[in-house]
Amino acid sequence: MTRAQLEALLQRLTERLAVAIQSEPFDLRVGQQVGAELVQAHIASAEGLGRTIEVIQLRLVRDLGLVAEDVEDRMARLLATVATGYARALRDRTLDEQESIRRAAMMARAQAERALRDSETRFRHQATHDPLTALPNRALFTERLAAAITAPGRGADRVGVCFLDLDRFKVVNDSLGHQVGDLLLVSVAERLRRALGEHLVARLGGDEFVILVERAAGTEDVVKVAETALAVVSEPALVDGHELTVSASIGIVARPVAGTSPSELMQAADSTLHWAKAAGGARWSIFDADRNRRELARYALSAAIPAALDRGEFYLDYQPLTSLRDGRVLGLEALVRWRHPELGVLRPDSFIGLAEETGLIVPLGGWVLAEACREARGWADAAGGAPFVSVNLAVQQVRRPGLVDEVCALLRRTGLPPGRLQLEITESTMMSTVEEPVRALRVLADLGVRIAIDDFGTGYCNLAYLRGLPVTELKVAGEFVAGLRAPADDPASRTDERILASLVALAHALDVTVTAEGVETGEQAERLRAIGCDAAQGWQFGRPGPAAQHLGGSPALSGNTV
Repeated sequence: MTRAQLEALLQRLTERLAVAIQSEPFDLRVGQQVGAELVQAHIASAEGLGRTIEVIQLRLVRDLGLVAEDVEDRMARLLATVATGYARALRDRTLDEQESIRRAAMMARAQAERALRDSETRFRHQATHDPLTALPNRALFTERLAAAITAPGRGADRVGVCFLDLDRFKVVNDSLGHQVGDLLLVSVAERLRRALGEHLVARLGGDEFVILVERAAGTEDVVKVAETALAVVSEPALVDGHELTVSASIGIVARPVAGTSPSELMQAADSTLHWAKAAGGARWSIFDADRNRRELARYALSAAIPAALDRGEFYLDYQPLTSLRDGRVLGLEALVRWRHPELGVLRPDSFIGLAEETGLIVPLGGWVLAEACREARGWADAAGGAPFVSVNLAVQQVRRPGLVDEVCALLRRTGLPPGRLQLEITESTMMSTVEEPVRALRVLADLGVRIAIDDFGTGYCNLAYLRGLPVTELKVAGEFVAGLRAPADDPASRTDERILASLVALAHALDVTVTAEGVETGEQAERLRAIGCDAAQGWQFGRPGPAAQHLGGSPALSGNTV
């Protein structure tokens, strides 16, 4: 308040009090009203009130010509009511302000609580939903799955899970970019949500989705959901100007709620999804407990290979490659065995496929090659004219850079002459469009290492193609030889014999020797010798065993040594 405003206020209040002093009857309420106006004018201290009353009293005496003795009593009483009115008004204002503060505090608290609830709802949604597709995420799906399993009274119910993964989605990302890939995921999510609205559809990440089927009457209900999902995913979609069509694979698990857990269900669904993928995709597969146990056993076996190599659990047996002309052992094929501490001796068909799938065939095959060279060098020390050792190379080994250096280093370290090492390669490896493996084999052949094609006739290789390859031997697959067990006058047997005779003649024309695999009888051996086949391998000439078992003598062509 300015000084002029204050002067005007005091003058007005003085005049009101002067009138009140002279009024009849004498009314003290005016004093209370003046006190209240002082509070409204923000004269809110005891000192300010005292000075104001003094000023008013002086003005009443001086300006209005009132004699102090005449009005002393009335003035004292009236000014006292001014102080009383002032005190009451100040108290009321304080209470009003406190109430306003309290109400403001309550309102602020209510607003803060509402903002907190909104924030918690927003954060909860962000924590439980996928930001790209707005579908529930892994956390919410797991929560709902756990609730479906643990809900009271649900023990007799069945629950189903469909684990869905888009086929070859990486091609979309790589060819059209991740932005188009994201838009495709949004499109797939929306279609699944519309088609399966009664079921919880969640995105786990990447191109993986999962569908929860609660209270399934049986596996058939879950299969219907999976088929619906496959159908809607496969619908063409226009994404950023591109018409895209994708397929999906689904792993299905349906089981009673009692005795299961979310982690077991998801693990089973994940495994089953991989079965659908391995079968070619664009399909669903149902979980099979027996198959899963076999898969787990295979996984455990493959996981144990590195440690088994370190512990020396692998060893080599050998099977002879015998000349059909004079019965002499020309070579010995190295066959790896695993002396497993729990499962006993395992044959190659129990673990070689696993090693190839996991890439462990490279260290395992490297050990086989090194051990075979080391042992074969000892044969030369034991007797002159020792046979060569024949070692199978997996496709990963052949295509691995450094094969030539690895073989040369082994030959130098063991002292084995290159001519006493034969490397067996599959037809598919030789027919590869990649030039580097053939180039490496050609370098090894130039050093004197023998190169053989194993299981010839089961792939796509042909004799004309062999002219440009560094091959010294063909090992004919046992399927062709098996026909020679039938009588010679059997039409099918005669056909197999003619095929073999043609193959041997063409191979010899290319200066390539032929070894027949799977020879089990003397009659087979005689018929092979008659058509000019160079060598044979099979139980007729010796079962796999230690090298010393085959180096002591040569079996007769007509006798069965099994």
